[in-house]
Formats: sequence, structure tokens, C-alpha cells
Amino acid sequence: MSIPSTLKFSALAGAMVSAALLAGCQSRDTASSALPPPAQVNMQRLLNADQEGGQWMSHSRTYDEQYFSPLNQINDTNIADLGLAWFVDLPTNQNIETTPLMIDGVVYITLPWSKVMALDAKTGKQLWLYDPKVAGAWNINICCGVDNRGVAAWNGRIIFGTLDGRLISLDAKTGEPVWSVKSTPDERRYSITGAPRIANGKIFVGSAGAEFDVRGYVDAYDVETGERLWRFWTVPGDPAAGFENKTMEMAAATWKTPGWWNTGGGATVWDAITYDAVNDLVIFGTGNGTPGDAVRRDAGQGDNLFVTSIVAVHAEDGSYAWHYQPTPWETWDYDTDQQLMLLDIDIDGQKRHVVSQASKNGFFYHFDAATGKLLSAVPFTDVNWATGVDLATGRPNVVPESRPNLTGKVFNLTPGPAGAHAWQSMSYSPLTGLVYIPATTHWQLIGPLDQRQKYLADHPDTKQTFTGRLTAWDPVAQREVWRSEEFINPAGGVQVTGGALATAGNLVFHGNLPKREFAAYRATDGERLWSFDTKTAVLAGGISYQVDGDQYVAVAVGGPMPGGYYAPNGARLLVFKLGGNTVLPDIPPFTEAPLSTAAQFADAATITRGAAVFEAQCQLCHGRNGAARSTFPDLRRSPALTSQESLDTIVLQGALSERGMGSFREYLQDGDTVALRAYLISLAEAARAQAAGSATPAR
Repeated sequence: MSIPSTLKFSALAGAMVSAALLAGCQSRDTASSALPPPAQVNMQRLLNADQEGGQWMSHSRTYDEQYFSPLNQINDTNIADLGLAWFVDLPTNQNIETTPLMIDGVVYITLPWSKVMALDAKTGKQLWLYDPKVAGAWNINICCGVDNRGVAAWNGRIIFGTLDGRLISLDAKTGEPVWSVKSTPDERRYSITGAPRIANGKIFVGSAGAEFDVRGYVDAYDVETGERLWRFWTVPGDPAAGFENKTMEMAAATWKTPGWWNTGGGATVWDAITYDAVNDLVIFGTGNGTPGDAVRRDAGQGDNLFVTSIVAVHAEDGSYAWHYQPTPWETWDYDTDQQLMLLDIDIDGQKRHVVSQASKNGFFYHFDAATGKLLSAVPFTDVNWATGVDLATGRPNVVPESRPNLTGKVFNLTPGPAGAHAWQSMSYSPLTGLVYIPATTHWQLIGPLDQRQKYLADHPDTKQTFTGRLTAWDPVAQREVWRSEEFINPAGGVQVTGGALATAGNLVFHGNLPKREFAAYRATDGERLWSFDTKTAVLAGGISYQVDGDQYVAVAVGGPMPGGYYAPNGARLLVFKLGGNTVLPDIPPFTEAPLSTAAQFADAATITRGAAVFEAQCQLCHGRNGAARSTFPDLRRSPALTSQESLDTIVLQGALSERGMGSFREYLQDGDTVALRAYLISLAEAARAQAAGSATPAR
């Protein structure tokens, strides 16, 4: 695709811009022989991060959340010489979703189960490892994996959240805890998986858990003491208890069915938090409602604020500033916890300071950062749940057929619940003026289960694909400029592309799951210039930093592999530089356990009951057919299916609690585990028949 002249990249201009950005950073370009005190990050350094372009001091490098590095030693003319400088094996076989920090010669990286590691940025030597010792049984309170997406740094401290809801501050030099506070409420099933943000000595953090009965919020804590300074609830509580403020009273008017508070309401802030230094605002996105089905949550069809909304509060006291709700009365799992990027661009011929999001619902939005006024909303991928967005009202023009919970009919939805863009980082290059989006095209049938097979028979050309790509998007013209090749994930799921990193070298780095590679594209036109066989999935985005005059590109890798949950997945931190020649070893071979051959013992009614138990209690973690591939075991292969006593020991007594499978006794009734075992055996039977080439369905 041809590139508009306004977007053509000048190598000379790029070099000049990069030189200007780095002019003041050489004193911080770390020399291994004279390290300053670790992680001495403060407001001045973060506000002037572009003057220290060799550092990566916050989650997205700068407060604008652009994932852009001003380094250009590695560029589109010498990228062929990029090679692996060093790597570190990470002690896990769980998915890796973290973005590291690199501050004054030290890399800080989080691991699954909320562990934190510090490494020498030049050699990879481990400096310390901290394990908060989250109890394995806590996995019962987690929807989507034991991942952690990163840390924050301030005044010699490394701050992060844990799966069991603690906020912890570590000494950056030793890894020893300085303070620890319980951040999440005790009475509900919360967890923390996102990276905190820090500004003016305040830590901003939310939590996950909208798949369970929780009430969302975002908090501010004092970075020195761990004292909570304020909390902004994202949905109103029980009116009988009184509203915390006028904002919650206002939000309550958008919930039409009494009793919503009994299930929490949802709207958790599990990832996207942005600090806008221009307006001193904390801007964040919220998750799905609880329950996720809009009719079950609120049959009165209220908007349900602040579910699936973008909200801004004043950083000083957490008071409400503005909000926008992309998807009122949401029912498709279109949460808005995707990255919120700050841009200074021309909108309709006027320079505007905007908040931008490539939303899970398929639209690319611009909002005025000070007021929240909707400025633009254009699809960046296939969208069929709405025909567009009314800029006057801000409301989407919803296609009635896309709500099967009202029509009672099947609908082939796109984007499907996996979304058009999830948590993976998008990036922006001020040199090309383009945003680089890890985009997804996902089609999924929604509606009555008993009608879906007939729908497929009546519509043989129904799309059921799940593909990903890197899309270069012009945020001014609101149009696609180029896209990478498609990555097809035949197994479906919610992962297909990794995060994006743009650099002043006219490059965009991007990984993926199906091809298991880390690639570099020319930022202006999308030509693929380089790739590296990571031997495992790349889900997170990379970073770039400089040590002793050398530019490095680092990415944490590790994801689903053949063999599923028990297989090694090649979890590593890979670090590249020009002239690097380290060889990456293969992942050790692994033989997956066979499908269970346990004999079916139950009638059809019992199996049907077991299917309902599975859907209510097991499906969220173990997948629609019990065949989760990496984060949770494939239950069709469990040896416990041969014995009811064995299954009950695990499910009811918590025999595998420390491995992440806690007791479900309080969620099950008498006979449920018998029915569950019968259903799982039927799934194993069906899988064996399919493998043998038979069309025999599960009974």
C-alpha cells in the first residue's frame, strides 16, 4: 500500500529527532562499572522520560502510554544484523504477559504467581527473585490465568500487585519487602494482574474479578507508606447502605432492575490505567458487568454505569471528572480495559490533546482528554454488532439481531468475545504518525446452544475464523494504512497476536502465538524486515533500552505449546542487540497424557446435569470442551476420571490446592461431582472418536 507523503519517514529526520530526545540522557546511559542507586525514579524523571530515551522507567515508557522508544541505533537499514545477545529461562510454564522495566542498568520483570525478578540489563545475571508465596488454592478466585503484567518503580522501590490482592513495595536493591497491604476487599473473589501506575507519589491500581460477583474500583495509595488515599467505585452499591458520593447516586439511576448489587456489578479495572499529566487526571477503562449477560444483570435495559466505560477522576482525591460508555447495557464481553493512549494530534484541523483506544468492540475512539467529549469513532476491524456510533449522542447504533438474549435467535458476532484488540500493547510513532494495533478478527456464534448446529447447517458459509495481525492505523484520518500478514489460530481461543513496540529506527516489533516468532516491520510501509524463532508464543510487547552505548530490544515470551498445561513452554526473557550471536536452545520434548478411557457409567440426564455444572463452575478456566491448553489442564485427560473418589478428593477436598486447584465444595451440591465426572467422560469419548475419524458426538 502506498504511503501518504505526510507519513513518509525521513531517516535524517528520524536521526535528528532521536538525537534531540537523547540529548540529555547520556548521564543515565548506564555504565556497568558505576551504577547509581537502583530505581531512583521520581516525577521529574518520568515527566522528562524522553530526555532519558535509553531507559524504560514505566510500563509504557512514558505517561502517554505510547510504547515508543526514541532509540535508533537498531534501524531499518541494519536490522538484518540483529541477533540474540542473551536470554534467561523463566521458572514457569505458564503464559507470560509481562512488560519489563529497565532502569539504570537493571531489568525488573514479573512472573506468573506474582513473582518479581531483577536482572543485570547487560548480561542477564539474576540479582534477586522475590516470591510473595500466593497460596495455590487462590487460583479458584482467578478467571484467566496466574499472570502478572508488570511492576512500577519509584524512589528506590519496586511496586506490584499479587493474585491474592496484596500491593507490595520492594527495595529495588535487595528485593526485600518494605511494606505490604491488602488492597482488595475480603468478601469477594478479586485478584490483581495489571501493572500499577505512579504519579506524584501516588500508586494507582485496580483489580480483576468481574467474572465473579465483585464490585469494581480503582485505588490510590501513598507510595512511601502503603496508606490508601482514596477509592473510586466503578459501579454503585446497595442503595440502602447509602451512596459513597453523588457520582454513585447518578450511576445508580442507570441500573433499572433492583438487586443488581447482590452480584457486585463488575466493571473491574484490571489493566488500562493512564495518568494524564496535562490535566492531572487518572483515566481508566472498566470491565464487563456481573453477570455478563445483560438481561440477567439488568432486565430493565439500563446503561449500567460504569460498566465497560472509560472514566476519568482527579488524581488528587479520586473525584469524578468525566466518563464515556462505548457499549451501554453491554452483553458481548466488550470490556474497555485495553490500553488508553494520550495523543496530541489534529482533529478536524484543530490540535487536540486526546485519549485514544482501539477498543475490544472493534471501534477506534478519540476523546478530549480534559472533558471526555467523543471526537471520533471508526471501526478498525470487521464489526457487525453496530452500524456505527452517533457522534452527537455518543451512542452506538446497535444491530437488534446482535442481542440473542432478546431475540432468542443465533447471531454470528464479530468481534466475538475475544475482541478486536485485547490487553496486548499497541504503540505509536511520532515520526510516522501511525498507531500500531495488535488487531484480531473473531467470528463466534452466540445465542441458544440448541440452535447453533441447525444454524450452521442452514448457513454453510458461516465465518468461524479467529485471526490476528498487526495493523498500522492513521489516527488523524482514522483509516488503515497497512497490515501485516494474517496469523491464523485454528484452535480459537483468546490469544493470537502479541504486543507492539515502535522505535525511532523506523521499526515496529511484534510477536504472535501461531508462528512463534518475534518480527520487525518497517514502520512506514509494513515491509517485513526480520524475524526470530522464539520457539514459543509471544503474547506481550517488547521494550528497548540502552546500556554502555548499545541498544537492546527485550521481550518476555512463553505461551501455549503442544502438550498443554504440563508441557514446558519455553518461558524466557529474550534480549537482542546488533551482532548478537547467542543460540536459543530448543524446548525439551514432551509427550502429552492420552485421553481418558474411563467407561461411561451414567444416563443422558446425568450427563446433561454434568454439562450444566461444568458450564457454571469449570468452563471459565478449563475451556468450552474441557480442553484448556496451557493455563489450566485438559480435563479430558485427567486420571481422576477413572475414580469418583479421586475426583472428589480433588474437587471437594482440595487435594491439589497448592497446584492451583482449590476446593469447590461451597459451590457444588450433592451429586454434582458424579454428574460432572459423567460429562467429562463423555467429552473424552467424543475427543477419542474425533481423533479416530468418527463423527460420534458426546452423549
